[in-house]
Amino acid sequence: MATILYAIERPFMRKTFEAIDRHVDDESAYIPVRADARGCSDRIDEIEVDDPGSVDENVRTIDPDVVVYNHRFGLERFTFYEEYPLVHVRHGASIGRGERSVTATTILAHVSAALAPGERWARAYREAAPPDARVSVVGIPEADVLVDSPPPRERRVLYAPTNYMVGQGAYANTARSVLECFADTEYELCFRPHPTDRREGPGLAVTQACRDRIAELPNVVFDTAATPAESMHRSDVLISDYSGSITEWLHTGRPLIQLTDIDALDREVPQIGATTDTLEIELVDDLYHDGEPEAVARRREAWLADLGIPMDGRAGERAAEEVMRCAA
Repeated sequence: MATILYAIERPFMRKTFEAIDRHVDDESAYIPVRADARGCSDRIDEIEVDDPGSVDENVRTIDPDVVVYNHRFGLERFTFYEEYPLVHVRHGASIGRGERSVTATTILAHVSAALAPGERWARAYREAAPPDARVSVVGIPEADVLVDSPPPRERRVLYAPTNYMVGQGAYANTARSVLECFADTEYELCFRPHPTDRREGPGLAVTQACRDRIAELPNVVFDTAATPAESMHRSDVLISDYSGSITEWLHTGRPLIQLTDIDALDREVPQIGATTDTLEIELVDDLYHDGEPEAVARRREAWLADLGIPMDGRAGERAAEEVMRCAA
């Protein structure tokens, strides 16, 4: 049986576990927590379970030394953490969606270790976590592969907004206009809606309509990959809002455009890159050819200092050390 057991809720969430597991020496495996997470990873062994929803029963049957979880919804359904050490690590790190407070109030009371993406998260975790929970800043494991990666300089742009159903981001308001902005231009647009908006909720109709339009645009591709790392590697500019993709993208040092036309009235897009309500190709041209203006570059540096994310390509190693420490 597995010494280290990963619990995966959604297929795209495997990215964090895979980035950690490559540095793990102990025996490891994963269980799906939802049916659609079955078979989601070809890098970590899967333990087949009859009912993914029977998480407590599955964990106790496997009897691991530690459970690693990277979500925070629905934890009240479980009790396994009363018997097994629980390590929490975020799948990505959204900045403007209240993720720090949600994580602090839903899961930290039950963990042995909370692995924070950066100091900004760790500060909130330390305030909320009980005294016996260890809070460690590890970085963002799935972003390790982006560190020091050279820009392709191929006029390639990635559009990757946050999911609309949960984040109420810019997707529903901007997706169609982004497509039209790039129509008949020399740029290649990689159109990457959040996996949730490809499957369900109010974003699904937007996705379907955009796929129909993309079929008519030779310079736009619909990104079907479950995880974004390769698309980020291949892109010169990112267009997003307050998605966790932004914190991964910051590891590249490449230009960022944030669309601020969001529907969540109680939130604001944190201004890290160049911001706009309505995308125009001239902005893309300026950033592609000249890079970010000095004022935007200073703002990015200030945000990087506050976020405190170690961007040395060793986040996966640090996370693996903390996981194995809990398994010992």
